[in-house]
Amino acid sequence: MNLQKEPPIVISIGGSQIVPNGGINIDFLSKLNVFVRKHVAKGRKFFLVTGGGNTARHYIDAGKNIVGGMTNEDLDWLGIHGSRLNAHLIRTIFKDIAHPRIIMDYKRPLIDRKEPVVVGAGWKPGWSTDYCAAALARDYKAYVLLNISNVSYVYDKNPHKFKDAKKITKLSWLEMEKLVGDKWTPGLNTPFDPIATKLAKDNHLTVVVANAKDFSNLDKIINGDSFKGTIIMPFTIDNSFYDREYYVGKKGENRLIYSESCIGKFSHKILNYYRALLIKMAFKPKKVLDVGCATGGLVKALRFLGIDAYGVEVSKYALKYADKDIKAYLKKGDIINLPYKDNEFDLVLTYDVMEHLERSKLKKALEETIRVSNKYIFHKIYTRENFWITLFHHRDFSHISFFTKHHWKQIFLSLKNVKILPLIFIKLPSFFETVFILRKKS
Repeated sequence: MNLQKEPPIVISIGGSQIVPNGGINIDFLSKLNVFVRKHVAKGRKFFLVTGGGNTARHYIDAGKNIVGGMTNEDLDWLGIHGSRLNAHLIRTIFKDIAHPRIIMDYKRPLIDRKEPVVVGAGWKPGWSTDYCAAALARDYKAYVLLNISNVSYVYDKNPHKFKDAKKITKLSWLEMEKLVGDKWTPGLNTPFDPIATKLAKDNHLTVVVANAKDFSNLDKIINGDSFKGTIIMPFTIDNSFYDREYYVGKKGENRLIYSESCIGKFSHKILNYYRALLIKMAFKPKKVLDVGCATGGLVKALRFLGIDAYGVEVSKYALKYADKDIKAYLKKGDIINLPYKDNEFDLVLTYDVMEHLERSKLKKALEETIRVSNKYIFHKIYTRENFWITLFHHRDFSHISFFTKHHWKQIFLSLKNVKILPLIFIKLPSFFETVFILRKKS
């Protein structure tokens, strides 16, 4: 595997997890060691960024009490060196698989990175190591940035001070800014520091805040299972996002034409009939379900070719503007809870649906498409290898699970009741598309 090309997982580790009051947390570090090595053995790689935590705060408080009038820059440097001490401990634990240099200057790229683990620490005054982790996620296009500490969620106020604090499971960076403000002070203790929040918002990053001690939950985050924690996303992406403008208008981010134009309608119609013909020749199905069918163009093409085709779609807007001739064959429903019986279809397919799902819903969604199929499952997924799309489309911010083909393959391999089939003649080069065909085990 080429580690240079495989995007990393960035974990910002709260320093107080490494050195809480009372000494170094041997139990946590031992479990972290097992956790990281287990995933490295699966081909994953990590950037681990250590905070200063209570060690840094003790030094900051001592400086304030003894000297009095210390500048914020001097106080920050105390915190930075505290984070670097923690980073050296982490790098020592992973010495055999870690890059020899601890990152302390985030403007210097790691050109010769070969090791699966890289450790980072504080950089310079003005922000916490959350900023450093966000910078790594931006520069190395990380799959996910995990912020792990002694809290399991982001709350509307400090849960250690207010018993009525309410947990938040999902929010946007605009909402996060309102919670944490826009000013940094040395030793500030927030779920994500204000300067890092701005960086993450400007670069449209996705961050998951979770409890550092629950390693089984961290496994779920990485593997695409439902998890406990707060996900912070660039925008609020919910069912209402997929409105009429998204499906048939300019919101679809097409640079040249959009679906409502004459050229757009014609090109989409040709594409749907082309796909339908390939499906008929490759799978010879009698009954097909198109999950995420939008306005039902593919369902119509499949039925024209004599296939008993149906569609399910989460957007009421898409269903409203579907062709009246096929509305009877379309249902409103969510991919994580499909309104169909087990083994009802010969073929269940999705076209450019999976990348729109939150990480916590991926496994459940895939299992649902498998559940209602009795034979084949087909997924076309927009991945990082599909460079052609950047020529004709602007960035679609609803692509919140934008991974490599390899990462998706690992997710499919983790599913127990299917096997991945070799692609037949419907395959185009990865420059154009990424397709997975699954066969349900009997």
